[in-house]
Amino acid sequence: MSNLIEKTKSAYEYPLLIKQLFLAPLGNNPDQQIVYRDQLTLSYREWKERVHRLANVLTSIGVKPGNTVAVMDWDSHRYLEAYYAIPMMGAVLHTINVRLSAEQMMYTIEHAEDDVIICHVDFLPLLEGIRGRISEGRKFIVIDEGGDVSKHHFHLEGEYEQLLSEASAAYDFPDFDENTRATTFYTTGTTGLPKGVYFSHRQLVLHTLTTTAALAVPAVQGRFHRDSVYMPITPMFHVHAWGVPYVATFLGTKQVYPGKYVPAMLLKLLDTHKVTFSHCVPTILNMLLKEPGSANYDLSRWSCIIGGAALPKALAIEALKRGIDIFGGYGMSETCPILSLAQITEQELDLTPEEQADIRCRTGYPVGLAQMRVVDIEGNDVPNDDKTPGEIIVRSPYLTQGYLKDHVHSEKLWEGGWMHTNDVAVVNSKGSIRITDRTKDVIKVGGEWLSSLEIEDVIAKHEGVLEVAVIGYPDTNWGEVPMAIVVSKDGCNFQDREIIQLVKASVDNGVLPREAITLKVQRAEAIDKTSVGKINKVALRKKFS
Repeated sequence: MSNLIEKTKSAYEYPLLIKQLFLAPLGNNPDQQIVYRDQLTLSYREWKERVHRLANVLTSIGVKPGNTVAVMDWDSHRYLEAYYAIPMMGAVLHTINVRLSAEQMMYTIEHAEDDVIICHVDFLPLLEGIRGRISEGRKFIVIDEGGDVSKHHFHLEGEYEQLLSEASAAYDFPDFDENTRATTFYTTGTTGLPKGVYFSHRQLVLHTLTTTAALAVPAVQGRFHRDSVYMPITPMFHVHAWGVPYVATFLGTKQVYPGKYVPAMLLKLLDTHKVTFSHCVPTILNMLLKEPGSANYDLSRWSCIIGGAALPKALAIEALKRGIDIFGGYGMSETCPILSLAQITEQELDLTPEEQADIRCRTGYPVGLAQMRVVDIEGNDVPNDDKTPGEIIVRSPYLTQGYLKDHVHSEKLWEGGWMHTNDVAVVNSKGSIRITDRTKDVIKVGGEWLSSLEIEDVIAKHEGVLEVAVIGYPDTNWGEVPMAIVVSKDGCNFQDREIIQLVKASVDNGVLPREAITLKVQRAEAIDKTSVGKINKVALRKKFS
């Protein structure tokens, strides 16, 4: 007999569309606040009207289902409006990375086939710089926030706020296939042209539900819920700001959007609005903790996921001592992105900050609906000994199905039916994963693999070190040796031999493999970063090797 579910003709099949995430908070808590810097506060009810107005504006200038609308803005309530209005129309949201080079930005605009670009006045010069190199026929809407709108040669459809004020506050968002593409953005790779990743309505809804559940599971640590106060400190152009704005809106929490990242403003907003939940990369957290006057702010109510790069133990310990509930998260542009979280149990909260850091800095456990394996070169699972390295491969219903218009790289990404991350990791006896390096960043000393991240962790504990990055340096005897690029804190004078002795002590204690004693040290005034704040080891290898 058939075990297929019978369908009643009149039943509503309820497609998993982004508009379904829009319902509960507006019905249950319409007076909740959405805040923009120290400039504007909206209720969810008012924000809903703005979403409807934006859809009407885009319809009036000819946007139809399947068209692509791009956004260039700081983290704002406007960006959140675009997260909803554009996909809910059946159009595609392209979040342009405003930190890309002119060449890369031009490529993404052309490759995504943007029909409309909504651009903050601060970024008009970027568009002006490539104006003659992008095809004509696009329509432009400017967000005028006190800049000089006159210095451009684009024909504008109008100013964002003015257009919204003239549009109807009622729009009937339709039902359509849940597998319709909702978003497109581009990887921030350090070599070659960016690759386009894309996600459907179904994938974004599943990621939202999965992340909501994962952040609700802990009894105490790392929780995100309806009564939280949320502020993203990850650019909204980057992997949907890790998908958390969708979670925040779905739950109906208070949301605070900081605009352009200025450390003093971020700290002010954290304090004024009693922010309880954020996410950022290690460099941003380090910047906030080192900001003059930072010690005067009470951050003890604040939980923060650190992703995009490994969370250094020294930084984790410093944050824990400030009362910050800090923990690692893992994902990629291709994964929507959250795959795992390094949450800890209520019992583990009794451990010392140093002991907790060992757990919080791990890659952690997979969230629901995410399958993660660590495999050797033969595709076999490595033993759970926290020592044997392998590559992380993953499956989940919300992973990108490939790269936009790039069949070759798509097939390589999904070789063998699993998505390949190129991240090297180990697994402990409890099933907790710990990334030890990227495959391209592993240092091979005399044929032995050496983790750059583990050496960075040791060096970062030196009280005079502000930042450190470890790369492979060519060597005639060993083939390659580790080189530490070190940035000193202001006013801190120390010798290179102190760094080398620190590493040697860790080798003697069994923390680092013996190959680490081949370390060289190079001083620098700054460490190169990618467009999303990650350490750019490709650039460092070119500069110092």
